[in-house]
Amino acid sequence: QVQLVESGGGLVQAGGSLRLFCAASGRTFSQYAMGWFRQAPGKEREFVGAISRNGARVVYADSVKGRFTISRDNTKNTVYLQMNSLIPEDTAVYYCAARATPLLLTIPPEYDYWGRGTQVTVSS
Repeated sequence: QVQLVESGGGLVQAGGSLRLFCAASGRTFSQYAMGWFRQAPGKEREFVGAISRNGARVVYADSVKGRFTISRDNTKNTVYLQMNSLIPEDTAVYYCAARATPLLLTIPPEYDYWGRGTQVTVSS
C-alpha cells in the first residue's frame, strides 16, 4: 500500500508558475509508476502526465506539453509537477496517482492509489 499527499497548489496569475509535490509513504516507491491528473468543476478527471518507475519515461497530455514537467526523486519518495506559463484553463484540483507497474498509464481506472488533491487557481 502507498499513501499519497499532494501539496504546492495555490492562486497564481496567468503566465506564472507553480510546483506541485506528491509525497508517498512506504519503502517501495520506486516500484510505482506515477501520474498526475486534474479535475475542474463540472468536468471529468483529466490526464496531465505520467512518469515511469525510474523516471526515464514521461508522457504528457497535449494540453500541457511544453509547459509542464514531471520528475521524481525516489530517494525522497516524491514526484513533482512543474507548471509554467499557466493559463486560466489550468484551474483545477490536481491529483497524483500510483500503481506498481512498469507501464505508463494515462487513464484514471488504471491507477490503484490516489491522493486527495491540491487546488490550483489561475487568474486572468
